[in-house]
Amino acid sequence: NPSDVTPDGRLPSADNGSYEKDSGHLRDIFYRMGFNDQEIVALSGAHALGRCHADASGFVGPWTPTPTAFNNVYFSLLKNSAWEEGCIKGQTCKNKQYRDTATQQFMMLPTDIALIKDPGFKKYVDLYADDEKAFFKDFSGAFSKLLENGTKNLYAAA
Repeated sequence: NPSDVTPDGRLPSADNGSYEKDSGHLRDIFYRMGFNDQEIVALSGAHALGRCHADASGFVGPWTPTPTAFNNVYFSLLKNSAWEEGCIKGQTCKNKQYRDTATQQFMMLPTDIALIKDPGFKKYVDLYADDEKAFFKDFSGAFSKLLENGTKNLYAAA
């Protein structure tokens, strides 16, 4: 339900105009919570799960062909696929996003693309694309840290 979507300001903006600004925005959001570049990339691996819904976020489509499996396919696709700006096949996008050029079935947010354009992030995308165990280990640590950070001013969705 779109009314249950996280309010603006709780999550990083997915498009800030350029990969440099997207990278900077990710760092601004996550550094203030005590995360480093490796942990930012590891947490981004949660995009292996689920999909975007245009009515909720303005973005549309799955990141991977296995949206119900937690694995490193997100990183493999990010690293090994060619990406172009556009909506996945048969859909209309409200916001700027990217699709794989081979099948046009999978999407990436501008902040996902920043992970392969920014050298500080890319080395971890490469690592996790090639080593699922390293991804699981690093994600586990980063996710635990995220949970330990806690929350403030949350309220139940209507």
